[in-house]
Amino acid sequence: MEFGSPEFWVALGQIMMINIVLSGDNAVVIALASRNLPPAMQKKAIFWGSAAAIILRIILTVFAVALLDMHYIKLGGAVLLLWIGVKLLVPEDGHGDLEGASNLMGAVKTILIADFVMSLDNVIAVAAAAKGSMSLLIIGLGVSIPLIIFGSAVLLKVMDRFPIIITIGGALLGYVAGDMAVHDGAIHGFIEANSWLSSVAPAAGAVFVVALGKFLASRKGGDAKAAH
Repeated sequence: MEFGSPEFWVALGQIMMINIVLSGDNAVVIALASRNLPPAMQKKAIFWGSAAAIILRIILTVFAVALLDMHYIKLGGAVLLLWIGVKLLVPEDGHGDLEGASNLMGAVKTILIADFVMSLDNVIAVAAAAKGSMSLLIIGLGVSIPLIIFGSAVLLKVMDRFPIIITIGGALLGYVAGDMAVHDGAIHGFIEANSWLSSVAPAAGAVFVVALGKFLASRKGGDAKAAH
């Protein structure tokens, strides 16, 4: 994938969109982890905790890109991405039980550990969208992660006001999952013999995620109403 080509810009847009829709929880964790600190120290905790999380995210994603070259890994990753996409569309409980740290190092540690635990979905999705391009990967992460961290409050409000953004994000994850699956080396011969799958699989992945996600979300909403 050449730098500046149409494919490059499309993939960069995918990486940024994936980061935005999948990192909302991470932004909430950053805020909660530093909420007990004085205002001046909160800014330092957010800065240093976010910086450490960005470095960790880049390292994990680079490893994920390398692993995706192995046979069957892309197929497994595609299944996982479909699940992540569906999960994105189903409302979850918040993170209000996360304890806020009482000092700067404690807050940074909490942010780093929480980001590590919560970043698996993001790492796999971004690695898939990068399609082996390290330059694209680093640019995409470098541009989108600071945007999320420092604009997290705005982004969360925008996503609450316009839920279609979450739906688009889920569809994108399904699309990336379908595209990743058909590029697994283990089924290269089969895909060559059935080339139509290269076009159908990404679209099918997008439709699957949105349809199943919306169905499960409506069921969860109905169960919640019945409980009250």
